[in-house]
Formats: sequence, C-alpha cells, structure tokens
Amino acid sequence: MNVRYARKGLASLAITSVALLAVGCGAEEKPKADKPAVATSSSQQTQAGQEPQSTEAPTEVVAVTKGQKGLELAINSVERDAGGFLTIKGQLKNTSSTATIVPSRLSGDETEVVKHGNSLGGATLVDSVGKKRYYVLRDTDGRPLTTSGLSSVGADLSIPVFLQFPAPPATTTDVSFQLPTFEPATLKLS
Repeated sequence: MNVRYARKGLASLAITSVALLAVGCGAEEKPKADKPAVATSSSQQTQAGQEPQSTEAPTEVVAVTKGQKGLELAINSVERDAGGFLTIKGQLKNTSSTATIVPSRLSGDETEVVKHGNSLGGATLVDSVGKKRYYVLRDTDGRPLTTSGLSSVGADLSIPVFLQFPAPPATTTDVSFQLPTFEPATLKLS
C-alpha cells in the first residue's frame, strides 16, 4: 500500500472523528424514562435533568387521601374507557416543609411489581357490593401500568400520577381506592 494513500486515509478518519465528536457534544441528551421522578424547588432541577414539576394541581378534585410524612394524593379524574379499563389521574403532593422520600411500600409486595422499582403498583380498588378487589394492571413484562420511578417529592411540590385498573362492571357505582400507607378513599364511578 502506498504511504501517501495511508496518510490520507488516517487524516480523513481523524477529521471524521473530530466532526462526530463536535456534533455529539452539541446534542442535547433526552432524559431516560427509567430515571426516578423527583420534584424539587423551582431553583433546582430534577435528577433526570428535567424542569421541576408544577405545584399547580388540576382544579377538579374527586377525592383526597393522606399518607405518611406529609404525602397526599389528590385524585382529579376517574375514567372508564371503551376498552374495559379504568384510569385514575391525580397529583402526589408533599405538604410538609422538607423533601419526603416516597415509601417503597406504595409498590406493594408482589415480587413481579417490586422488581421494577418504586411505583404505585400496590394500589387496589375494592368493590364491596360485588365482593371483588381490582389490582393495578401490568404489561407483558410485569411492569405496573402506573407512575413508576418515584423517589422523593420536594417540599410543597406535586408529581402528576396515573394508575390503570380493569374496569369494574357498569353496575358498580363506587369503589374504595386503597394505597399502602394512605387512608382509603371512596370513588364514584360513572
């Protein structure tokens, strides 16, 4: 091989490497979905590099249930869908004056759910008339269909959360929402 062509190849490789490095440095990395959700004060950023969560909750509140260490769950909507699911949306708020660690007990004690990290996977709906308990749905890998990656909530801040359950029969008009370490709350179903 000719030395002149070898040098041109090396020089070309070096220029390409520098160009790729420069492009890579300018790119903004997107936060990963498996990073813990952390709410902090407005002067700080979350561990995932995202902006802090808003402390403003949706105006409609269906129910509020209180947990330990100043945690409160305000449920903003309970919706059935045509596919046979019931989705609950709300805000997990820290009402205390210091950051609070989200208890791992909220994930429940099922091995399949717990292995996917902190979540609201321990929540259940109880239909006392129909004598049935509904658990948070799971995907094919066993991950709960609920907010996950929860670690802590900053003082006086909220994190938007959701939970998805199988929908009780249309004749069921109310259920008891139960989340470990929180008071039960009665939810009206339409």
